[in-house]
Amino acid sequence: MNYLQPYINFNGECKKAMTFYRSCLGGELQMQKISESPMAMQTPSAMAGQILHAELKTAHLQLFGSDINNEPYFIGNNIYLSLQCESMNELERSFALLKKEGREIVGLHQTMWGSHYGELQDQFGIRWMLHFSKKG
Repeated sequence: MNYLQPYINFNGECKKAMTFYRSCLGGELQMQKISESPMAMQTPSAMAGQILHAELKTAHLQLFGSDINNEPYFIGNNIYLSLQCESMNELERSFALLKKEGREIVGLHQTMWGSHYGELQDQFGIRWMLHFSKKG
């Protein structure tokens, strides 16, 4: 079954924001700094302390966050819907259908974390991250 999760990009405030959300919503918070990732060697040292990926899990919520944004940051382009697909066929199909009359931001590709991944903006201006991983 596919499932949908909100993914929020922050402009250098991911740690502060996700810590705040945990204090409001409870749950378990995990964060990975850019310096702790394979991206560390490809990223300016000034960004080393920024958050590559954060995940807040509660019994009823899974919220993701990051300081990384593929385009200039502004409120409105910083929230994505993240769709975890159940198969490669579903990923390709969903990506193609959602992209119709929209635009591709990042094409489908194999990532460093082992997932197939792509980003797009649909015809209504909603931004999507689509994933498929054989690991689940």
